[in-house]
Amino acid sequence: MGRRRRHPVFYCAPFPLYSVRIDPIRGLIITAGGGGASKTGIKNAVHFLQLEQISGRLSASLLHSHDTESRATMNMALAGDVIAAGQDSNCHILRYRVLSQEERADMKKQEKAETNDRTSRNRKSSRVSIDGGIRGTKDETPEVSIELLHTVQTDTSADTLQKAVCFNPDCTKLLTGGVDGYLRVWEFPGMKKLLDFKAHNGEIEDIASSPGNKMVSVGQDFRCCVWEADQLLMELHWNENLPSIPDKMYRYRACRFGKVPDQQDALCLYTVQIPYKRERRPPPCYLTKWDGLRFLPLVTQPCGNEVISCLAVSDCGKFLGLGTVTGSVAIYISFSLQRLYYVEEAHGIVVTDLAFFPGSRRCRDLQGDHETALLSVAVDSRCKLHLVPNRRTFPVWLLLLLCFISVVLVVFLLQETFPDLL
Repeated sequence: MGRRRRHPVFYCAPFPLYSVRIDPIRGLIITAGGGGASKTGIKNAVHFLQLEQISGRLSASLLHSHDTESRATMNMALAGDVIAAGQDSNCHILRYRVLSQEERADMKKQEKAETNDRTSRNRKSSRVSIDGGIRGTKDETPEVSIELLHTVQTDTSADTLQKAVCFNPDCTKLLTGGVDGYLRVWEFPGMKKLLDFKAHNGEIEDIASSPGNKMVSVGQDFRCCVWEADQLLMELHWNENLPSIPDKMYRYRACRFGKVPDQQDALCLYTVQIPYKRERRPPPCYLTKWDGLRFLPLVTQPCGNEVISCLAVSDCGKFLGLGTVTGSVAIYISFSLQRLYYVEEAHGIVVTDLAFFPGSRRCRDLQGDHETALLSVAVDSRCKLHLVPNRRTFPVWLLLLLCFISVVLVVFLLQETFPDLL
């Protein structure tokens, strides 16, 4: 299914996008990025997008823009109505609330009352702007209120960059990893530091947490480590059954836990391995599926020669999403690691994050008659939607009936053509 085609833009922001998440209850898309501290005029913000079905098609519109001043949000994690946003060397804990029409009306009344307390000259100019708003100019009353709960330092390196963040499954802890190689665990929502230890010699690329309180981290030091608290349980070796691949030829890029469909207590871990050195003829990247309880490798498959930049797993555990540094997006079946969907260069540059539609009722309604839906964002400022139609399946009894009819027809034709044969 690897054909190259023009892929429509779902939403375009006025700044590079680095992270995307979906609120399962409200059906909101939360995406963020920016130009950082450089004085280029490119803003830094978190955008809240409203999803709607219009004429049978999904549409996204900007609901609210939250200015993050000189800090670009490079990664995010979502727990209910709380966002953990990685900005420079800090993690900002934000709570958001979607305002009702009554709350917005109260805010407008309060703003009008404050305006009326000014001098007569200011009151006159304010009255003009209010009248103009009634006649059709943009209503500046925010649709979403944002409250900063905490700010904690999550990286102490000279580069000052948090590279990964995630909540544990029951959202009682927050995990962060940075350029300094330290894995830090915070109590949530109080944000008291519980653990702070050196996990990798170099940058942490990704982290994941399992329901059994185990943590997995991958770093640029070629290691993928399984932790219980700050104790190293084991290092994973994806190529131990592939002796033709040397240890230092590939490094880990991403890790994610995922459910096993139809198996309540089962769990899988997925890792992505990318070439350490770029060559004229690039070797393939690899996708590995592990037993998430015993951490034994189950399946390893090549996933193309484009270098993988990010990984996502659907809530149901059936699908994996991959983004590449050349802008391509692919969806794989988690059971067999076979590619189901692929768009070459869906973005003009590196894909920075992916998010599957959650399995909530609200998101299933928005998803419509599609088996899964995936959002991708990239440095090209675009957010794109990838839909996989429901695959048509037939019941077993119907297939058996069709086989029986086919056999009868073949026998009948043979008897008519060669009457002495039977």
